[in-house]
Amino acid sequence: MADFILPLSITMGLVCYGLIAKWYLMPHLRTKPLEEALIPLLLFHSTRYVGLAFLIPGVTTVPLDPAFANPAAYGDLLAALLALLAIFALRRRVTGALALVWIFSIEGFLDLVNALYRGFRLTLDGDLGATYFIPAVVVPALLVTHVLVFRLLLSPRSAVETAREV
Repeated sequence: MADFILPLSITMGLVCYGLIAKWYLMPHLRTKPLEEALIPLLLFHSTRYVGLAFLIPGVTTVPLDPAFANPAAYGDLLAALLALLAIFALRRRVTGALALVWIFSIEGFLDLVNALYRGFRLTLDGDLGATYFIPAVVVPALLVTHVLVFRLLLSPRSAVETAREV
């Protein structure tokens, strides 16, 4: 039974965060200019430094397999730094800011998929210790917000501008 708790937690998180995104976040974000709509989503991702906890002895029950822990921790750190860089570029209206958002979101999304894949293959749920909340609670929210970023980036510019004018 314990083997199903983490996948169930992730699935429940995806459903809950997906509904929050659909019913509350996207309707609000669509009323904003693209650059402004992206910033709160990127701010959420700037907290991904928390993935470094996979590397701290004592936070996990046992040292985690480095084939999982290292890419998960440093991939999250890279995503957090890219998110911050993209935020500053968007706020300063730097040419290429949207390209930075694309780079962040592609790297960040692939990092999460890779971490989930490696985590399920290389790590027992009980070994995660206090870091269990990361895949159970945080990762579903991160995945949903990545989908929102991609949707905003792929939305026709005129649709975003039209929503602003209404």
